[in-house]
Amino acid sequence: MQIIPAIDLKEGQCVRLIQGQKDQVTVYSNDPVSTALRWQSCGASFLHIVDLDGAFSGKQKNFESIINIRKAIKMIIQVGGGIRDIERIDLLISSGIDRVILGTAAIERPGLIFEASKKYPGKIFVSIDAKNSFVAVKGWIETTNIGAIDLALKMQDYGVGGIIYTDILRDGMLTGPNIETIQQMVEALDIPVIASGGISSIEDIVKLAKIKGLWGAITGKALYSGKLDLRDAIELVKGG
Repeated sequence: MQIIPAIDLKEGQCVRLIQGQKDQVTVYSNDPVSTALRWQSCGASFLHIVDLDGAFSGKQKNFESIINIRKAIKMIIQVGGGIRDIERIDLLISSGIDRVILGTAAIERPGLIFEASKKYPGKIFVSIDAKNSFVAVKGWIETTNIGAIDLALKMQDYGVGGIIYTDILRDGMLTGPNIETIQQMVEALDIPVIASGGISSIEDIVKLAKIKGLWGAITGKALYSGKLDLRDAIELVKGG
């Protein structure tokens, strides 16, 4: 299982939100590049970046910061937030971004998912953000009546490289991940699943690592608050 540190960008700063609420912001750093370098020095192989301004507005606002990070580090980078068309996907991948994450588009423009997955095999991931097992979109503002697993199965059929599954009610709360729903998602799919939301301690990493087939886990607030040591988490999963 891969441990993937997260950088959430808002107005060029590294921040964290509570349950995705844009008015519940904690700023952790005004230097995203140094933050990325810090996580790389801890041994991380992957970095998860979300353009929060893009997620809320529908248009990427932190592209410059993302590219500055890309130039500075060797980690595999996956980027989401405000990506709504094939032109933006082309730009990100041609700029060296390894994986592009689509969220709202999975509901509103499923044809884009199919087109992008065919054009960039293995590079298109879909972020499924759920509240009480139902999909939320547009920066988690709107909750749909679409089941998270139902959408994941549809996206698998469309050829996406993997699913990033976030339990919104756990995100930023440091209350521990929802092991049961993550396991259900992993068991339902044949493609990689990355869990996100609620990781608060090394004990949570232990629990996630016991989910057979879980590809990775994204952690943000626990790292920034000091509740989880990234190097320790990486060494733990490497050691089995």
